[in-house]
Amino acid sequence: MTVQTGASLLLIGCGKMGGAMLDGWLAAGTASRVVVVDRMGLPESLAGNPRVAAATGADDLPAGFVPDVVVLAVKPQVMDEALPGYRALVRPGTVFLSIAAGKTIAYFERVLGEGAVVVRSMPNTPAAIGRGMTVAVANARVTADQRALSDTLLRAVGDVSWVEDEGLLDPVTALSGSGPAYVFFLVEAMAKAGEAAGLPAELAMRLARATVSGAGALLDASPQEAAELRKAVTSPNGTTQAALEVLMAGDGLQPVMTAAIAAAARRSRELAG
Repeated sequence: MTVQTGASLLLIGCGKMGGAMLDGWLAAGTASRVVVVDRMGLPESLAGNPRVAAATGADDLPAGFVPDVVVLAVKPQVMDEALPGYRALVRPGTVFLSIAAGKTIAYFERVLGEGAVVVRSMPNTPAAIGRGMTVAVANARVTADQRALSDTLLRAVGDVSWVEDEGLLDPVTALSGSGPAYVFFLVEAMAKAGEAAGLPAELAMRLARATVSGAGALLDASPQEAAELRKAVTSPNGTTQAALEVLMAGDGLQPVMTAAIAAAARRSRELAG
């Protein structure tokens, strides 16, 4: 197996996620040529870049352009409109790599044709700063080299894990795809609790943001499990223990989080049809 470098890519959608991926590919030298289809055109920062060209749609691609990868980075709700025009690109040597939530491999095979080579992936929003987490699954037509190339492209914005069971992408979406919103809400809740305890609102929010981002950085840098780090900052009969006795009670955070992720996973399955 060889990992292809300097691949030719067609990026459909260059919003926050697509743009972050494109920046990563160009910085790493992963892409030799990228054609971008986006209604807003190319970002100003890419104007004049010899490796990047813009197109208005499937009918406006450069003559003879046959991409190694078609990256589908449009919103799920516009996929029905955007995707059919690219059926002509379906061939064994071109993999369609989707980062759209809720669109299944069966959906892409139905719209593009059964010969489509498809990787479905679920990244999350920290990908915008290169700290994303993506889980991917490939259909049976994806070769080892195409999987390796897709992995390289996805790693431009963070870590990647592969699964064989596509059904796992529903709980993946619930945990990591939607997860950043849970963390942001935790910051909101901590800040409001700080206000209730007597802190000025601005200071409470500053403390909550710094605490969550700092704890996350510590967790990322430490080889210890989250439970071990929690125990390390919990002194017997101290303030942290008093708070954790509330959070870890039978009706505390765990059952709420379990119910929340179950609800998100259920909704993901509903959206996938």
